[in-house]
Amino acid sequence: MDKKKYYITTAIAYTSGKPHIGNTYEAVLADSIARFKRQQGYDVFFQTGTDEHGQKIELKAEEAGVSCKEFVDQVSGEIKNIWDLMGTSYDKFIRTTDDYHEKQVQKIFKKLYEQGDIYKGYYEGLYCTPCESFFTESQLVDGKCPDCGRPVTPAKEEAYFFRMSKYAPKLIEYINEHPEFIQPVSRKNEMMNNFLLPGLQDLCVSRTSFKWGISVDFDPKHVVYVWLDALTNYITGIGYDCDGNSTEQFEKYWPADLHLIGKDIIRFHTIYWPIFLMALGLPLPKQVFGHPWLLQGDGKMSKSKGNVLYADQLVDFFGVDAVRYFVLHEMPFENDGVITWELMVERLNSELANTLGNLVNRTISMSNKYFGGVVKSTGVTEPVDDELKAVVQGTKGKVEAKMEDLRVADAITEIFTLFKRCNKYIDETMPWVLAKDEEKKDRLAEVLYNLVEGICVGATLLESFMPGTTEKILAQLNAPKRTYEELDSFGLYPSGNKVTEKPEILFARLDVKEVMEKVEAMRAQEAKEQEPEEAEAPVVDIEAKPEVTFEDFMKMQFQVGEIIACEEVKKSKKLLCSQVKIGSQVKQIVSGIKSNYKPEDMVGKKVMVLVNLKPAKLAGVLSEGMILCAEGLDGELALMTPDKDMPAGAEIC
Repeated sequence: MDKKKYYITTAIAYTSGKPHIGNTYEAVLADSIARFKRQQGYDVFFQTGTDEHGQKIELKAEEAGVSCKEFVDQVSGEIKNIWDLMGTSYDKFIRTTDDYHEKQVQKIFKKLYEQGDIYKGYYEGLYCTPCESFFTESQLVDGKCPDCGRPVTPAKEEAYFFRMSKYAPKLIEYINEHPEFIQPVSRKNEMMNNFLLPGLQDLCVSRTSFKWGISVDFDPKHVVYVWLDALTNYITGIGYDCDGNSTEQFEKYWPADLHLIGKDIIRFHTIYWPIFLMALGLPLPKQVFGHPWLLQGDGKMSKSKGNVLYADQLVDFFGVDAVRYFVLHEMPFENDGVITWELMVERLNSELANTLGNLVNRTISMSNKYFGGVVKSTGVTEPVDDELKAVVQGTKGKVEAKMEDLRVADAITEIFTLFKRCNKYIDETMPWVLAKDEEKKDRLAEVLYNLVEGICVGATLLESFMPGTTEKILAQLNAPKRTYEELDSFGLYPSGNKVTEKPEILFARLDVKEVMEKVEAMRAQEAKEQEPEEAEAPVVDIEAKPEVTFEDFMKMQFQVGEIIACEEVKKSKKLLCSQVKIGSQVKQIVSGIKSNYKPEDMVGKKVMVLVNLKPAKLAGVLSEGMILCAEGLDGELALMTPDKDMPAGAEIC
């Protein structure tokens, strides 16, 4: 019997920079759903990847001094590394710079043009570069982009347009007939009331103001608008061919069962994308889920705010599964979630170290202490056992129901309810008291067997969310992996099995003060690394003059002079004439410094003067000495002045 297929995708990550934990959350969320579906027996195909074209990337690459391809290669690689670090079990990592994708985008564009859905026109509107989107004045919020809140700029250019209005009635009908298509329901209402029902404008689908994109092959000065390029990855990645030669993989997996995306791009996935698919004659995805944002304690993460958290940093502090647990469990179904360092520590200590870690450690330790690690069912039961068994056997169904509605946080809560019930069972049965009575040894063995069995079921259900932790727990319990069908049974742990002698601490408790001190040190180091390096002081090499003797030098008389008056030399563009007080004398000195100093700026300055220079006429004006200056690389002049206040006439020696 063939397995039922399940095709899940994330939005492809934009390669403008390193993804923060809010971006990473989506990949982890999709992974948890994909893993759970596999556990249920589905034939799962999980696709993710990177979106690599557009004006923003062109600008970023230019700033970095590299080619666009070099820039996206580096960032895409970094994104893939973070997805791998977080244990995402994707089957395909697509890049929109992949040759096969680019060729299909060109084919799709041409097909839509030839069938009249795309036409050439002229665009004038307000453009948001980060979102790569045009808006009308009425769509702006407080004069800024309605999606990201950044400033927009007027843009005017020749462009190709897609006739959105042609398909709008059909899409409205589809959404009304398929209430599950857009989730949560609040997102559906937003799309219908704000965009579809008021009437769709035709969509700009090409640009000419930048070059980094997929060219329109029949009109090469145009590049394909990023959303027509990016959205089609969901079909090109599994083998769609616009000429009708799609692969078996495409025929098998399309339509997608779930597009998992951030709420900020819901419009593109529930309006533009379905209309593109209708124009191509393809079925629509079964569901689009616009998840909320994961916010820092002081709002949406942004580099400008300095509040960005990255997955690799968090993993260094807490470990992969602790980070996975937090982002999955702390994110509500519809509302934005909050992440802070302090909250991470609190959850790790209370839920992971205490509720789960301590439970596993105590159970294994008691099994070793009282029975040499052997776990055996004796059949000596009491009514309290039935309550524990009911929770253990009922958890699978509750988790399944929550996952069916994509309520991942609630599904995890159900599993931890099982673990909490196991902890309560320890308090109720008090194994340490039973151990004191030899006649209750069989009852003690049954209690520990029930605990091990309950932990095995809970740990196996936890695998979709914290796979590394599940592996560790089952290894310590020496427990064989169970099938999904076995998870609502009780008593499958092999009686007589032996647990590990030395239980591993799954999650060590952390001191919030120590963590915050390390965080501050990390931030200080980051700030230091981001400071621009001090440029090496410039030097000037000049052609060497012939050597002079000390006697020659001693013939020159240098003194401090105070400029008491200064004026321009009228016959010259370069010369200033200064009256310089030197001791009790006043000398007139002509200097070629007019390009750097105004006459009024000279008055009052104390300068270095070569006093006994033979008088000469410059531009017809007598000069009785020389004011010394330094000359920089670009010819700029600077007067040589004493760094302390010295009297006029002081000898320079």
